Amino acid sequence: MSINISKGERINLAKEAPGLTKAGIGLGWDVNVTDTGVEFDLDASVFMLGANGKIPADEYFVFYNNLKSPDGSVESMGDSRTGEGEGDDETIKVDLTKIDPAIEEMLFVVTIHEADQRRQNFGQVRNSFIRIYNQETQEEIAKYELEEDFSRETALEFGRLYKKSGEWRFQAVGQGYNEGLQNFVDKYA
Repeated sequence: MSINISKGERINLAKEAPGLTKAGIGLGWDVNVTDTGVEFDLDASVFMLGANGKIPADEYFVFYNNLKSPDGSVESMGDSRTGEGEGDDETIKVDLTKIDPAIEEMLFVVTIHEADQRRQNFGQVRNSFIRIYNQETQEEIAKYELEEDFSRETALEFGRLYKKSGEWRFQAVGQGYNEGLQNFVDKYA
């Protein structure tokens, strides 16, 4: 049974999905019809952070140009350029048994490619969500639907996985930013 969570809420994966080893992170959205003249390109990225809040090496930043972490624990299934159709638009697979012990947290961020040049923002996007599910059974564990109107933001931190007392937990974040992917790279690299 899936849990619908709200902004800021957290769940303990060890309690909600005992024995979970392979998690899927599904991100989805729909783009409104706009008059910007160009298509949207939303990109999901993962920043795998150590205790210092930084990625230990560039390869721990998983995105459209680096689809897999060096420890093999996180893999992006690729870039969906349209956001069309039902269900997940982009999927990230996480093998909890392979995560480098130095990794304490993973941030799931979605940015709009060339948002400023294309005059696009998340106010033109609707039905955004992040969900976590068991890859082996496809059973959804939790889902967070972003209900805010991010009318000026060009990037969103959807959620995060983090380790506390040796157990992985998930938090719905829903924090908007008026910046691009490079700003996140600068912050976490």
